[in-house]
Order: sequence, then structure tokens, then C-alpha cells
Amino acid sequence: MRISARAEYAVRASVLLVSATRVLTSAEIATAEGIPPKFLEAILTSLTRAGVVSSRRGASGGYELARPAHLITVADVIRAVDGPLVFVRDQRPSEMQSSGILLELWVALRASVRDVLERTSLQDLSNGRLPAHVDALVKSPGAWVSPDTDRRLDTPDYFI
Repeated sequence: MRISARAEYAVRASVLLVSATRVLTSAEIATAEGIPPKFLEAILTSLTRAGVVSSRRGASGGYELARPAHLITVADVIRAVDGPLVFVRDQRPSEMQSSGILLELWVALRASVRDVLERTSLQDLSNGRLPAHVDALVKSPGAWVSPDTDRRLDTPDYFI
């Protein structure tokens, strides 16, 4: 699975909105998160269409979350900007023509990704804590080690 820049920026912008005490302009969000402004505008449009954020027009306009942060998952945000979470050759696993063990593997992958992203809310991220089952994955042996190099992934030159 690959997390796009668009998805990461969308999550970062959304988490910023959790702690905002007022609506934020796209310029404020772009500056605070270091997101290219034009790119952020497209992201915010997608998030608005998906009902993750709402926008207000006018002098005091800007963006805010469309519903409480504990009800918005990371999966909601990623789907809003990138579509389905797991694709195999540009298809959802459930739409694939193949069957058998390989299809079961792709379905298991999708279930695993969903288990992490659908059970982690924007509120969790804003609070600086992950759900227990996600935190356990982070703390599992080898989670921070790249399997092809045995280097820790928290070094500047890592690739997953």
C-alpha cells in the first residue's frame, strides 16, 4: 500500500482542524502544515464533497470539520481524496475476476488496512494517541525495521 502526498496532506489538514477554535482559511492551514496552497485547495474541495469538512464563505469564512472528530476516521479522509484504500491492478479486491488464495491474500490485506484506518479517528491523532490495537502494531518487534536492510525506519533515508 502506498500513502499519497495528497492523502497525507489531507490527514494533516484534518487533524489541524480538530484543535482549531475557529474556522481556518486554506492559507492558514497551508502555512501551518507546510502544504502547497494550490494543492491544499484541491484537497479541501475533495474533503468538502465527501462531508469530512465544511466550508464557510465570506469575510469570516474558512474550513472546519463537518462532524465531531471522534466520528471521522483516517479512512474517511483518505477515501475522500484518493478513493478506495486498497487496489490491486486498479481494482478493488472484491471486483477482481481471479479467485483462490491470491485473491484471499488481497482481501486480507484490505481487511488489515481497514482495521487500522477505520478504527483510528482524527480525535485519536489530535490527542496524540493511537487505538490500543494500532499502538500494539507500532510496538511489535520489527515494526520499525526495514526487512531488506535491517535498518530502523526512523532514520532519514528509509523506504518502506
